[in-house]
Amino acid sequence: MNLYRLARPLLFSLDPETAHKVGLNLAALAPRRRLHCPVRAMGLEFANPVGLAAGLDKDAAHIDALARMGFGFIEVGTVTPRPQPGNPRPRLFRIPEKEAIINRFGFNNVGVDAFLQNVARARWRGVLGINIGKNADTPVERAIDDYELCLQKVYAAASYVTINISSPNTAGLRSLQERDSLEDLLGRLSAARQDLSRRHGKRVPLVLKIAPDLAPEDIPSIAASVQRHAIDGLIATNTSLSREGVANLPHAGEAGGLSGAPIRDRATRVLKEFSASLPGTTLIGAGGILSGRDADEKFSSGAALVQVYTGLVYRGPGLVSECVSAFRAK
Repeated sequence: MNLYRLARPLLFSLDPETAHKVGLNLAALAPRRRLHCPVRAMGLEFANPVGLAAGLDKDAAHIDALARMGFGFIEVGTVTPRPQPGNPRPRLFRIPEKEAIINRFGFNNVGVDAFLQNVARARWRGVLGINIGKNADTPVERAIDDYELCLQKVYAAASYVTINISSPNTAGLRSLQERDSLEDLLGRLSAARQDLSRRHGKRVPLVLKIAPDLAPEDIPSIAASVQRHAIDGLIATNTSLSREGVANLPHAGEAGGLSGAPIRDRATRVLKEFSASLPGTTLIGAGGILSGRDADEKFSSGAALVQVYTGLVYRGPGLVSECVSAFRAK
Protein backbone atom coordinates (compact mmCIF):
# COMPACT_ATOMS: atom_id res chain seq x y z
CA MET A 1 0.00 0.00 0.00
CA ASN A 2 2.75 2.44 1.01
CA LEU A 3 4.80 1.44 -2.03
CA TYR A 4 1.86 2.23 -4.28
CA ARG A 5 1.41 5.63 -2.64
CA LEU A 6 4.98 6.39 -3.60
CA ALA A 7 4.59 5.06 -7.15
CA ARG A 8 1.22 6.61 -7.95
CA PRO A 9 2.42 10.23 -8.56
CA LEU A 10 4.97 8.89 -11.04
CA LEU A 11 2.40 6.72 -12.79
CA PHE A 12 -0.11 9.57 -12.95
CA SER A 13 2.52 11.83 -14.51
CA LEU A 14 2.68 9.47 -17.50
CA ASP A 15 0.30 9.08 -20.41
CA PRO A 16 -2.41 6.70 -19.07
CA GLU A 17 -1.67 3.88 -21.51
CA THR A 18 2.06 4.12 -20.84
CA ALA A 19 1.31 4.09 -17.11
CA HIS A 20 -0.85 1.00 -17.65
CA LYS A 21 2.11 -0.86 -19.16
CA VAL A 22 4.57 0.39 -16.53
CA GLY A 23 2.17 -0.62 -13.77
CA LEU A 24 1.89 -4.14 -15.13
CA ASN A 25 5.67 -4.44 -15.15
CA LEU A 26 5.92 -3.04 -11.61
CA ALA A 27 3.41 -5.63 -10.37
CA ALA A 28 6.18 -8.22 -10.39
CA LEU A 29 7.91 -6.20 -7.63
CA ALA A 30 4.87 -6.04 -5.35
CA PRO A 31 5.06 -7.86 -1.99
CA ARG A 32 3.32 -11.23 -2.23
CA ARG A 33 -0.04 -11.33 -0.44
CA ARG A 34 -1.87 -14.51 0.46
CA LEU A 35 -5.45 -13.70 1.37
CA HIS A 36 -7.20 -16.90 2.41
CA CYS A 37 -10.96 -16.64 2.69
CA PRO A 38 -12.31 -19.59 0.67
CA VAL A 39 -15.48 -19.35 -1.37
CA ARG A 40 -17.11 -22.04 -3.50
CA ALA A 41 -19.03 -20.90 -6.58
CA MET A 42 -19.78 -22.35 -10.03
CA GLY A 43 -18.29 -25.62 -8.80
CA LEU A 44 -14.91 -23.94 -8.29
CA GLU A 45 -12.89 -23.26 -5.13
CA PHE A 46 -11.81 -19.61 -4.91
CA ALA A 47 -9.04 -18.65 -2.47
CA ASN A 48 -11.10 -15.55 -1.70
CA PRO A 49 -14.01 -13.76 -3.40
CA VAL A 50 -12.05 -10.78 -4.82
CA GLY A 51 -10.88 -11.04 -8.40
CA LEU A 52 -9.20 -9.02 -11.10
CA ALA A 53 -11.54 -7.93 -13.88
CA ALA A 54 -10.70 -8.55 -17.53
CA GLY A 55 -9.05 -5.72 -19.43
CA LEU A 56 -6.03 -5.08 -17.26
CA ASP A 57 -4.06 -8.05 -18.63
CA LYS A 58 -5.49 -8.41 -22.11
CA ASP A 59 -2.78 -10.79 -23.35
CA ALA A 60 -2.42 -13.00 -20.23
CA ALA A 61 1.22 -11.90 -20.10
CA HIS A 62 1.32 -10.84 -16.42
CA ILE A 63 -0.64 -13.52 -14.57
CA ASP A 64 2.11 -14.43 -12.10
CA ALA A 65 2.89 -10.79 -11.28
CA LEU A 66 -0.77 -9.90 -10.73
CA ALA A 67 -1.30 -12.98 -8.58
CA ARG A 68 1.14 -11.47 -6.06
CA MET A 69 -1.58 -8.97 -5.08
CA GLY A 70 -3.62 -11.69 -3.39
CA PHE A 71 -6.50 -12.06 -5.81
CA GLY A 72 -8.84 -14.99 -5.28
CA PHE A 73 -9.18 -15.26 -9.04
CA ILE A 74 -7.85 -13.53 -12.13
CA GLU A 75 -9.68 -12.90 -15.40
CA VAL A 76 -7.59 -12.20 -18.50
CA GLY A 77 -8.54 -10.98 -21.97
CA THR A 78 -10.65 -10.00 -23.79
CA VAL A 79 -9.10 -12.28 -26.42
CA THR A 80 -10.29 -12.62 -30.03
CA PRO A 81 -9.58 -15.29 -32.64
CA ARG A 82 -7.08 -13.16 -34.55
CA PRO A 83 -4.64 -10.50 -33.30
CA GLN A 84 -5.85 -6.94 -33.62
CA PRO A 85 -4.43 -3.54 -32.65
CA GLY A 86 -7.62 -2.07 -31.23
CA ASN A 87 -8.60 1.55 -31.65
CA PRO A 88 -6.07 4.34 -32.35
CA ARG A 89 -4.31 6.06 -29.46
CA PRO A 90 -5.07 7.98 -27.34
CA ARG A 91 -7.73 5.60 -26.04
CA LEU A 92 -7.39 5.72 -22.26
CA PHE A 93 -8.27 8.76 -20.14
CA ARG A 94 -8.27 9.44 -16.41
CA ILE A 95 -10.82 11.61 -14.65
CA PRO A 96 -9.12 11.82 -11.24
CA GLU A 97 -11.62 14.30 -9.78
CA LYS A 98 -14.18 11.48 -9.80
CA GLU A 99 -11.88 8.44 -9.55
CA ALA A 100 -12.95 7.41 -13.03
CA ILE A 101 -11.49 6.20 -16.31
CA ILE A 102 -12.74 6.25 -19.89
CA ASN A 103 -11.30 3.67 -22.26
CA ARG A 104 -11.91 2.80 -25.87
CA PHE A 105 -9.22 0.15 -26.34
CA GLY A 106 -11.36 -1.99 -28.63
CA PHE A 107 -10.16 -5.50 -27.73
CA ASN A 108 -6.51 -4.92 -28.60
CA ASN A 109 -4.83 -8.30 -28.11
CA VAL A 110 -2.29 -10.75 -29.51
CA GLY A 111 -4.90 -13.26 -30.73
CA VAL A 112 -5.96 -16.50 -29.10
CA ASP A 113 -2.98 -18.66 -30.12
CA ALA A 114 -0.30 -16.32 -28.71
CA PHE A 115 -2.55 -15.61 -25.73
CA LEU A 116 -2.68 -19.31 -24.85
CA GLN A 117 1.11 -19.54 -25.08
CA ASN A 118 1.26 -16.83 -22.41
CA VAL A 119 -1.24 -18.70 -20.24
CA ALA A 120 0.85 -21.87 -20.55
CA ARG A 121 3.95 -20.02 -19.29
CA ALA A 122 2.24 -18.85 -16.09
CA ARG A 123 3.06 -20.77 -12.91
CA TRP A 124 0.06 -19.56 -10.88
CA ARG A 125 -2.56 -22.27 -10.41
CA GLY A 126 -5.48 -20.33 -9.00
CA VAL A 127 -8.87 -19.81 -10.63
CA LEU A 128 -8.28 -18.30 -14.09
CA GLY A 129 -11.12 -16.78 -16.08
CA ILE A 130 -10.64 -16.23 -19.81
CA ASN A 131 -12.75 -13.48 -21.37
CA ILE A 132 -13.62 -13.98 -25.06
CA GLY A 133 -14.92 -11.64 -27.77
CA LYS A 134 -15.20 -11.12 -31.50
CA ASN A 135 -12.77 -9.48 -33.90
CA ALA A 136 -13.70 -5.94 -34.89
CA ASP A 137 -13.87 -6.83 -38.59
CA THR A 138 -16.12 -9.86 -38.06
CA PRO A 139 -19.68 -8.91 -39.07
CA VAL A 140 -21.99 -9.01 -36.08
CA GLU A 141 -24.19 -11.59 -37.82
CA ARG A 142 -21.16 -13.93 -37.77
CA ALA A 143 -20.02 -13.05 -34.25
CA ILE A 144 -21.11 -16.44 -32.92
CA ASP A 145 -18.40 -18.08 -35.04
CA ASP A 146 -15.71 -16.03 -33.27
CA TYR A 147 -17.07 -16.83 -29.82
CA GLU A 148 -17.35 -20.54 -30.58
CA LEU A 149 -13.81 -20.67 -31.97
CA CYS A 150 -12.43 -18.91 -28.90
CA LEU A 151 -14.38 -21.18 -26.56
CA GLN A 152 -13.00 -24.27 -28.29
CA LYS A 153 -9.42 -22.96 -28.11
CA VAL A 154 -9.39 -21.68 -24.51
CA TYR A 155 -11.54 -24.41 -22.96
CA ALA A 156 -8.75 -26.64 -21.66
CA ALA A 157 -6.81 -23.73 -20.15
CA ALA A 158 -9.69 -21.92 -18.45
CA SER A 159 -11.22 -22.36 -15.00
CA TYR A 160 -14.22 -20.49 -16.43
CA VAL A 161 -14.93 -18.64 -19.68
CA THR A 162 -16.57 -15.20 -19.83
CA ILE A 163 -18.66 -14.25 -22.87
CA ASN A 164 -18.13 -10.53 -23.33
CA ILE A 165 -21.02 -8.99 -25.26
CA SER A 166 -21.07 -5.69 -23.39
CA SER A 167 -17.98 -3.71 -24.34
CA PRO A 168 -19.02 -0.40 -25.90
CA ASN A 169 -15.83 -0.21 -27.95
CA THR A 170 -16.52 -2.78 -30.69
CA ALA A 171 -19.19 -1.69 -33.17
CA GLY A 172 -22.39 -3.71 -32.88
CA LEU A 173 -21.21 -5.86 -29.98
CA ARG A 174 -23.86 -4.76 -27.51
CA SER A 175 -26.60 -5.74 -29.95
CA LEU A 176 -25.78 -9.33 -28.94
CA GLN A 177 -27.53 -8.58 -25.63
CA GLU A 178 -30.85 -8.32 -27.50
CA ARG A 179 -33.20 -11.23 -26.95
CA ASP A 180 -33.01 -13.15 -30.23
CA SER A 181 -29.28 -12.58 -30.72
CA LEU A 182 -28.50 -13.58 -27.15
CA GLU A 183 -30.66 -16.69 -27.43
CA ASP A 184 -28.78 -17.79 -30.56
CA LEU A 185 -25.38 -17.05 -29.03
CA LEU A 186 -25.96 -18.79 -25.71
CA GLY A 187 -27.67 -21.74 -27.37
CA ARG A 188 -24.72 -22.34 -29.66
CA LEU A 189 -22.10 -21.90 -26.95
CA SER A 190 -23.99 -24.10 -24.53
CA ALA A 191 -24.13 -26.87 -27.13
CA ALA A 192 -20.42 -26.40 -27.87
CA ARG A 193 -19.68 -26.61 -24.14
CA GLN A 194 -21.48 -29.97 -23.93
CA ASP A 195 -19.29 -31.37 -26.69
CA LEU A 196 -16.12 -29.89 -25.16
CA SER A 197 -17.05 -31.24 -21.75
CA ARG A 198 -17.20 -34.78 -23.12
CA ARG A 199 -13.98 -34.31 -25.07
CA HIS A 200 -11.94 -32.85 -22.21
CA GLY A 201 -13.55 -34.69 -19.32
CA LYS A 202 -14.43 -31.49 -17.43
CA ARG A 203 -17.29 -29.01 -17.42
CA VAL A 204 -15.97 -25.44 -17.60
CA PRO A 205 -18.42 -22.82 -16.29
CA LEU A 206 -19.69 -20.17 -18.71
CA VAL A 207 -20.19 -16.60 -17.49
CA LEU A 208 -22.00 -13.75 -19.27
CA LYS A 209 -20.74 -10.17 -18.89
CA ILE A 210 -23.43 -7.53 -19.35
CA ALA A 211 -23.63 -3.74 -19.58
CA PRO A 212 -24.75 -1.34 -16.84
CA ASP A 213 -26.86 0.57 -19.37
CA LEU A 214 -29.60 -2.05 -19.76
CA ALA A 215 -33.19 -0.90 -19.55
CA PRO A 216 -35.22 -2.62 -16.80
CA GLU A 217 -37.32 -4.36 -19.45
CA ASP A 218 -34.17 -6.01 -20.90
CA ILE A 219 -33.34 -7.90 -17.73
CA PRO A 220 -36.09 -10.57 -17.69
CA SER A 221 -35.25 -11.80 -21.20
CA ILE A 222 -31.50 -11.93 -20.46
CA ALA A 223 -32.17 -13.77 -17.21
CA ALA A 224 -34.44 -16.25 -19.02
CA SER A 225 -31.74 -17.02 -21.61
CA VAL A 226 -29.12 -17.45 -18.89
CA GLN A 227 -31.33 -19.97 -17.10
CA ARG A 228 -32.48 -21.75 -20.24
CA HIS A 229 -28.92 -22.42 -21.41
CA ALA A 230 -27.48 -23.25 -17.98
CA ILE A 231 -25.05 -20.33 -17.97
CA ASP A 232 -23.24 -20.57 -14.63
CA GLY A 233 -22.52 -16.96 -13.82
CA LEU A 234 -23.16 -13.34 -14.73
CA ILE A 235 -20.85 -10.34 -14.32
CA ALA A 236 -22.67 -7.12 -13.53
CA THR A 237 -21.27 -4.98 -15.04
CA ASN A 238 -18.98 -3.76 -17.80
CA THR A 239 -18.24 -0.06 -18.45
CA SER A 240 -20.95 2.52 -19.16
CA LEU A 241 -21.78 4.85 -22.03
CA SER A 242 -23.41 7.23 -19.55
CA ARG A 243 -21.52 10.33 -18.48
CA GLU A 244 -23.60 10.88 -15.38
CA GLY A 245 -21.34 12.12 -12.61
CA VAL A 246 -18.53 13.31 -14.88
CA ALA A 247 -20.27 15.67 -17.31
CA ASN A 248 -18.26 18.80 -18.19
CA LEU A 249 -15.04 17.48 -16.63
CA PRO A 250 -11.88 17.18 -18.76
CA HIS A 251 -12.01 14.07 -21.01
CA ALA A 252 -15.67 13.36 -20.16
CA GLY A 253 -16.56 13.93 -23.80
CA GLU A 254 -14.23 11.20 -25.03
CA ALA A 255 -15.86 8.20 -26.67
CA GLY A 256 -15.59 4.92 -24.78
CA GLY A 257 -16.69 3.16 -21.65
CA LEU A 258 -16.75 4.91 -18.29
CA SER A 259 -15.58 2.99 -15.23
CA GLY A 260 -14.87 3.78 -11.62
CA ALA A 261 -16.81 5.53 -8.88
CA PRO A 262 -19.41 7.27 -11.10
CA ILE A 263 -20.89 3.97 -12.32
CA ARG A 264 -21.07 2.33 -8.88
CA ASP A 265 -24.77 2.91 -8.28
CA ARG A 266 -25.76 2.09 -11.85
CA ALA A 267 -23.85 -1.20 -11.78
CA THR A 268 -25.19 -2.14 -8.35
CA ARG A 269 -28.77 -1.45 -9.45
CA VAL A 270 -28.36 -3.87 -12.37
CA LEU A 271 -26.76 -6.43 -10.02
CA LYS A 272 -29.75 -6.23 -7.66
CA GLU A 273 -32.21 -6.70 -10.50
CA PHE A 274 -30.42 -9.82 -11.72
CA SER A 275 -30.17 -11.12 -8.17
CA ALA A 276 -33.95 -11.08 -8.01
CA SER A 277 -34.26 -12.75 -11.43
CA LEU A 278 -31.51 -15.38 -11.21
CA PRO A 279 -31.66 -17.36 -7.97
CA GLY A 280 -29.01 -20.04 -8.06
CA THR A 281 -26.82 -18.30 -10.65
CA THR A 282 -23.45 -17.02 -9.44
CA LEU A 283 -23.37 -13.22 -9.69
CA ILE A 284 -20.07 -11.35 -9.87
CA GLY A 285 -20.27 -7.70 -8.87
CA ALA A 286 -18.07 -5.24 -10.77
CA GLY A 287 -18.19 -1.52 -11.38
CA GLY A 288 -17.19 1.26 -9.01
CA ILE A 289 -15.45 -0.73 -6.27
CA LEU A 290 -12.93 1.63 -4.69
CA SER A 291 -13.21 0.55 -1.05
CA GLY A 292 -14.16 -2.32 1.18
CA ARG A 293 -17.48 -0.62 1.75
CA ASP A 294 -18.17 -0.67 -2.00
CA ALA A 295 -17.37 -4.39 -2.10
CA ASP A 296 -19.66 -5.01 0.86
CA GLU A 297 -22.47 -3.27 -1.01
CA LYS A 298 -22.00 -5.66 -3.94
CA PHE A 299 -22.05 -8.69 -1.63
CA SER A 300 -25.18 -7.36 0.08
CA SER A 301 -26.80 -6.88 -3.35
CA GLY A 302 -26.41 -10.53 -4.32
CA ALA A 303 -22.82 -10.92 -5.51
CA ALA A 304 -21.00 -14.10 -4.51
CA LEU A 305 -17.76 -12.68 -5.95
CA VAL A 306 -16.48 -9.23 -6.93
CA GLN A 307 -13.96 -7.89 -9.44
CA VAL A 308 -11.85 -4.73 -9.42
CA TYR A 309 -9.94 -2.82 -12.09
CA THR A 310 -10.27 0.98 -11.95
CA GLY A 311 -10.09 0.84 -8.16
CA LEU A 312 -6.58 -0.61 -8.47
CA VAL A 313 -5.51 2.42 -10.49
CA TYR A 314 -6.65 4.82 -7.77
CA ARG A 315 -6.12 2.73 -4.64
CA GLY A 316 -3.43 0.18 -5.50
CA PRO A 317 -3.07 -3.43 -4.32
CA GLY A 318 -4.25 -2.61 -0.78
CA LEU A 319 -7.77 -2.49 -2.20
CA VAL A 320 -7.73 -6.29 -2.63
CA SER A 321 -7.10 -7.02 1.06
CA GLU A 322 -9.60 -4.33 2.07
CA CYS A 323 -12.32 -6.00 0.00
CA VAL A 324 -11.46 -9.46 1.38
CA SER A 325 -11.70 -8.02 4.90
CA ALA A 326 -15.13 -6.60 4.07
CA PHE A 327 -16.28 -10.09 3.05
CA ARG A 328 -14.87 -11.66 6.22
CA ALA A 329 -16.76 -9.11 8.32
CA LYS A 330 -20.12 -10.02 6.82
